[in-house]
Amino acid sequence: MGSRILIHNLGYPRMGESRQLKKAVESYWAGKYSEAELMAATRALRRTNWLHQKSSGVDLIPSNDFSLYDHVLDTVFMVGAVPDRFLSAGKSGGLDTYFAMARGRTGAEKQSSCTCCNAGEAHAMEMTKWFDTNYHYIVPELHAGQSFELASTKALDEFQEALSIGIKTKPVLLGPVTFLKLGKIKDSKDRWKLLPSLLDVYVELLRRLERAGAEWVQLDEPVVSLDLNEDELSALKTTYARIAGEVPGIKVIVANYFGRLGSNLETFVQLPVTALHFDVAQSAHELDAIFGAIQPAQSLSLGILSGRNIWKNDYAESTAIIRKAIEALGVDRLLIAPTCALMHVPVSLRYERNLDSQLLDWLAFADEKLIELANLRSISEGDGELLALNARSMANRRTSKKIHSEEIQSRADLVTESDLKRRSQFNKRRAAQQKRLNLPRFPTTTIGSFPQTKEVRGQRALFRKGAITESAYNQFLQTETERVIRLQEEIGLDVLVHGEFERTDMVEYFGEQLDGFAFTENGWVQSYGSRCVKPPILFGDVARPGPMTVGWAEFAQGLTQKPMKGMLTGPITILQWSFVRDDQPRSKTARQIALAIRDEVMDLESAGISVIQVDEPALREGLPLCSEDWPEYLRWAVDAFKLATAGVRDDTQIHTHMCYCEFNDILESIAALDADVISFESSRSKMELLDAFREFKYPNDVGPGIYDIHSPRIPSENEMIDLLDRAKAVLVPDRIWVNPDCGLKTRGWSEVESALLNLVSAARKLRLS
Repeated sequence: MGSRILIHNLGYPRMGESRQLKKAVESYWAGKYSEAELMAATRALRRTNWLHQKSSGVDLIPSNDFSLYDHVLDTVFMVGAVPDRFLSAGKSGGLDTYFAMARGRTGAEKQSSCTCCNAGEAHAMEMTKWFDTNYHYIVPELHAGQSFELASTKALDEFQEALSIGIKTKPVLLGPVTFLKLGKIKDSKDRWKLLPSLLDVYVELLRRLERAGAEWVQLDEPVVSLDLNEDELSALKTTYARIAGEVPGIKVIVANYFGRLGSNLETFVQLPVTALHFDVAQSAHELDAIFGAIQPAQSLSLGILSGRNIWKNDYAESTAIIRKAIEALGVDRLLIAPTCALMHVPVSLRYERNLDSQLLDWLAFADEKLIELANLRSISEGDGELLALNARSMANRRTSKKIHSEEIQSRADLVTESDLKRRSQFNKRRAAQQKRLNLPRFPTTTIGSFPQTKEVRGQRALFRKGAITESAYNQFLQTETERVIRLQEEIGLDVLVHGEFERTDMVEYFGEQLDGFAFTENGWVQSYGSRCVKPPILFGDVARPGPMTVGWAEFAQGLTQKPMKGMLTGPITILQWSFVRDDQPRSKTARQIALAIRDEVMDLESAGISVIQVDEPALREGLPLCSEDWPEYLRWAVDAFKLATAGVRDDTQIHTHMCYCEFNDILESIAALDADVISFESSRSKMELLDAFREFKYPNDVGPGIYDIHSPRIPSENEMIDLLDRAKAVLVPDRIWVNPDCGLKTRGWSEVESALLNLVSAARKLRLS
């Protein structure tokens, strides 16, 4: 392996420094790009990424880490696991089939380049969160007796593409065990019966990569941080024993990340592979055990700096770990890397012209992290100057007055149990709310946002550039708000929203008005598909200087006699969807945010807002991967929501919303939030999420989503009625709300109007039954 520590990268951001991938893919969807033009744009982006990593000193540069939509969907396509509804004559189809699996397809949709796939209507595959991140992946749909085939050679094609420009990459594949574990299959015992056929595909692909000249291949198995049973551990052993036996000429790195190894450590270190990668940031305490158990010829890859957060690495801490590893294993058996793929952080700090210079000195985005790896290798070889410069940055951050506020910390310390409790039990509150709101059975509402059109984004951009006055911008927003309120009244919705036209992102909007946050110009991160978010940087103690949403809520309520929801983002979602400070426990930061949201809730109530929604889609996402760590997290996360909402009167109705997560296993904790109404995504899964409600009798009102807002297709009235009938079979009918899966900001007006008309009509028909 040579006399130096090898540097490798597990994956590079896909979107590009200017979101080139987003623009290219959306141009293709809109019919403005041909498939050839889309492919040319993506080749150019991959070339840029590979050359940049090479110039940064990365020894093992990844390929196949790039995806047009999602790497799990790529794997579904690779192994020929395309659901039947997307097939025609048994063929997997091409690019339009691929996108249809992710986005759904209407019967009227023009198939721009595909001649082999069924042009009929098809609902999209399910989407959920990638472990405990805000990235959404497409859930594989599997069935008993399924066989697989090598249906896509994307991994091979991209390896050869890089080879053509003189770069021998390390292809990255989603590991077979993780793929099967993430897939949905009716009988979970059947999933491991699918492993032999799946391994046939992996072995064939690895052999082709070896013949093409690949020396290293990375197989990602983040499931090793989960609680694995004997069948799952056996599947890991079987998988890598077969790969080692049938493709012995290729060097395999099995990568685990996002959590500690725990009871899986012994199995992990015994896998017959060239190298093991593990997440030092999460599991440095396991190093000694790994050093003692790793096989003599095996190399170790240290995930030495965070691939998920943006704080500069502490070289002193990392160097101590690297030196310890060198002493245990020797330089020749050591690799260093980020903890995980860098798709979870922005591309580069070089585009950030407005960040405070002191804060800027504390940060590292993807490109800076690659430089940090090179610096850590140099320090391990004796460069003391780099270590000293880094130490000054670390000391500056620890002592900065920008971070700490005694007043904020004292208020958080004074919170008591009584601050976490509503005044009355739910049944009493529900009666008071019904008296005030006078809602019909199966009340209808939406989740919050309405379409953020090109005109809305354009006016916002003009205002931020100073091209229009604040008065003119506010007049535009007022006009849009009144228009959406009149539309909701015409459609017949029961509880209205103001549309959120003044907001960019559900976390960014609040962070901009809270102390302790900073914002980037170009810090984009992929959330799903072409959707990108710009997470705030939560660097200091959090407080609310003044009201954030009250003015718009009052304006909107003044335009209608119907109840108007105040719309807020919850403390755990703000925490989870920000780049959070790492110098104090997350629970402490969550409490500070909760107090800020509590102030806003109380001001909304004082302003006459009778329904307040505090969204917590990230509650499940923040759950630790190891179940023994769940109780502590759930305690402080639930307490944060209750602290934010418990101060209101009985007749003020508190809603919360969750989407694209599996929360069956924490339903008791969700009930402990004591929200009067919870709404959640359930249309893609055909109300499968309600299975949990059969065993756990949820005590409050529930709004299972019946309109998939991440798909362009418009569900029919009958389809919505069918979903509601399924809900009625499980839930108390008088406690069912009718709503979409999520906010409507990404959809077009024609889709939204048609879908909501169907939604209201479905609810009205149920009232007559």
